[in-house]
Amino acid sequence: MRLPRKRILSLTTILLFLICLIFTAYLKSVADYKKKVKETTFHNLDISNIPDGIYTGEYDVGFVYAKVEVTVHRGAITNIAILEHKNERGSSAEVVVDRIIKEQKINVDAVSGATNSSSVIKKAVENALTRI
Repeated sequence: MRLPRKRILSLTTILLFLICLIFTAYLKSVADYKKKVKETTFHNLDISNIPDGIYTGEYDVGFVYAKVEVTVHRGAITNIAILEHKNERGSSAEVVVDRIIKEQKINVDAVSGATNSSSVIKKAVENALTRI
């Protein structure tokens, strides 16, 4: 059984409309992601004032998400465990936690080629330490 030409044209039009709608939604989510990463700011925390303990924090910008566990002992960050890191190609950013521990500050240099993931991980660490 053959479908009439008019019916095929209608189905094709509907299919193209749906594809355009999905593509537009995807482009909007990418724009929202880029905006949220760009607007991510860091505060100058005095880590020496944070009580000893283990703190959990997370940050989500859509395409990149991180959840971390931060250990503070005697006024210093002694360990950062990445519990979860959803990323595009930014797994190399995970070494940013070593920089945070070494420099004892949140806003360290991002990992080249993984700037967005670096920012998300750093913000997750900050969120852990500011939700005390």
